[in-house]
Amino acid sequence: MNCNDHSFLNLAWKQQAALTRRTFLQRSASGIGLAALGALLGDRLIAAPAKSPTGGLPGFPNFAPKAKRIIYLFQSGAPSQMDLFDPKPELSKRRGEDLPDSIRKGQRLTTMTSGQKKFPVAPTIFNFAPHGQSGMVLSELLPHLGEVADDLCMVRSLFTEAINHDPAITFMQTGSQLAGRPSIGSWVGYGLGSENKDLPSYVVLTSFGTGRRDDQPLYDRLWSSGFLPSKHQGVKFRNTGDPVLYLSNPPGVDRDSRRETLDELSALNQQHHDVLGDPEIQTRIAQYEMAFRMQASVPDLTDISKESPDILEMYGPDVKTPGTYASNCLLARRLAERDVRFIQLFHMGWDHHGGLPAAIKGQCHDTDQPTAALIKDLKQRGLLDDTLIVWGGEFGRTVYSQGTLTEDNYGRDHHPRCFTVLLAGAGIKRGLTLGETDDYSYNIVKDPVHVHDLNATIMHLLGVDHTRLTYRYQGRDFRLTDISGNVVKAILA
Repeated sequence: MNCNDHSFLNLAWKQQAALTRRTFLQRSASGIGLAALGALLGDRLIAAPAKSPTGGLPGFPNFAPKAKRIIYLFQSGAPSQMDLFDPKPELSKRRGEDLPDSIRKGQRLTTMTSGQKKFPVAPTIFNFAPHGQSGMVLSELLPHLGEVADDLCMVRSLFTEAINHDPAITFMQTGSQLAGRPSIGSWVGYGLGSENKDLPSYVVLTSFGTGRRDDQPLYDRLWSSGFLPSKHQGVKFRNTGDPVLYLSNPPGVDRDSRRETLDELSALNQQHHDVLGDPEIQTRIAQYEMAFRMQASVPDLTDISKESPDILEMYGPDVKTPGTYASNCLLARRLAERDVRFIQLFHMGWDHHGGLPAAIKGQCHDTDQPTAALIKDLKQRGLLDDTLIVWGGEFGRTVYSQGTLTEDNYGRDHHPRCFTVLLAGAGIKRGLTLGETDDYSYNIVKDPVHVHDLNATIMHLLGVDHTRLTYRYQGRDFRLTDISGNVVKAILA
């Protein structure tokens, strides 16, 4: 390793200083070099802080948590709040009218509609109805979620600064529009550790929507650990073939041989760590061990042959097809049973700039029944009480049509000013609808909730004070919520 080496540049400045001095002392003719090195690389510089029993940071959780785990159902591409959660029946009288300047208020538009001469109001063509004792209002496209309406909390007043997909989804995941910071699941694993030694603390599942299969891509950096130790990054399960690469040993290598090889590698890596003090070497050892344990735990996890027919039927006809949203929802429940800390499903296909009515029907067909089944399944097993479910995308959709508006067809552009998120489970008020938007579902008029507020609330339910979970990097203390974020107490049970 030298001062221009990538591994060296990623070390903390104290470790860089120690290593450069170590190099000088090692090359000195005098034997005092090794003694000096021992002092320079003492516990104060290279030893990891004491860990909690779960492998998290000392002092975390900061207070008694309501949730032990998170299942985050991320709807990539931005579902239209106008067509699913935020009905504006009076808009039917204004169909085709130009969006009033008093509503738009000069707010910026994307390049996809900024050149339009008109911004015709496009009321939803779908009907809405109240559900459950709470009377929560949902679109006809979500009949199964209507069955669990009294378990849901709907926040209609979420907002963000990002107006394009990549910055917006990055912001939802990391608290910054710029790539490179740790994802929310990585922060949770870093602070709280894992309850299961045989599976990662952060697991990611992906699926393609039928509404628009060529939708916005997903990048691995969305579940990256950023500048946190890399053992906290999300582990993505593949949606075709073996869920994890190299799950099986190559021909001629049995499990005992693999164990012996890993023991020898671990000893070599430990010697390397004793000299350099690089924490990523410890991460390498831990990840080799996790991979070995996953060879035994993952096949059992993904084997749904013992699930009852009633359970499979509840999740819908796609549940037996690996890589579908339904299959991933069932897998999420099985991961929750095994105390995986952070489970995140990304479902693509919600980016409906045109042909929205047909496309959103496909997306709701994918997601409505499995989402409701996941809630019911967790509830009947007693897991919903300590599991937090989050359902939502990166921003909302415009009330005006992108492109031509007809009686049965329209598109909607990106809209960061207001959108909807659903929550259920641990510590959440059930049957509550929070927040209001104006008559055009364009601006928030009551109870605004910023993305940082949502993330602060998620952390709070895990027993974490979001202002205290920090990591020093390049001379600054970073956190998921940057320098803002308030717990949304109104939605807490």
